[in-house]
Amino acid sequence: MSQIHVRAQSGDVADYVLLPGDPNRARHIASTYLEGVTEYTSHRQLLGFTGTYKGVRVSIQTTGMGCPSAAIVTEELARLGAKTLIRVGTLGGATPAVAPGDLVIATAAVPNDGTTRQLLGGAPYAPAASFEVVEAAAHAARALNAPHHVGLVMTEDAFYASTPDHARLWASRGVLGFEMEASAIFLVASMHGLRAACLTACSNDIGDPQLVSDDVLAAGVDRMVQVALEAVVRLDAADKKA
Repeated sequence: MSQIHVRAQSGDVADYVLLPGDPNRARHIASTYLEGVTEYTSHRQLLGFTGTYKGVRVSIQTTGMGCPSAAIVTEELARLGAKTLIRVGTLGGATPAVAPGDLVIATAAVPNDGTTRQLLGGAPYAPAASFEVVEAAAHAARALNAPHHVGLVMTEDAFYASTPDHARLWASRGVLGFEMEASAIFLVASMHGLRAACLTACSNDIGDPQLVSDDVLAAGVDRMVQVALEAVVRLDAADKKA
């Protein structure tokens, strides 16, 4: 049954779904990495594509920016039968140790957003990624020699509210960077019994107002996508043995 926002039918969406926020990035991933691609939705520019990568059926579904949109898409993907969701996007680094273009594989997300707060009725909660997906992504990053970090991120609503002092404070508490969707994806996925993860390429250091150059960020994004897809292949192999 088609959903309100993700206008797809049962069977259109694969078990494994990559979640970019940007529709242009979704189209780039689908056209660059997948074979036999079909576009199953373009409603509200939440572009969705399904194809195969190394024989594994994979979907690429746009979420839009921020937790409200990401939570809607995650909910509707769960209803459409998706099983494993991997956010692929960018983040601002909390510390210069996370260099521009580096990959960050989130283990959990500090939920500094309104969507998870409303879904939980204000109850304390720690939105976490699924260990087996994190493990598969870390293994893929090592195999591809992709510079990467594994650890905590913070999900926020207000892009321009972060300051260098705020970034360094949370870096002292173990946060690697700031992004805008992971906590909601982790929570909604958990509520539906789905696996979820978040992979991001660092676009800038919060203390530096300039984004990394386009070529450096593009290279980081492509490494991130390759890691995510290789993680899917590894997960699929493990799932078939289970």
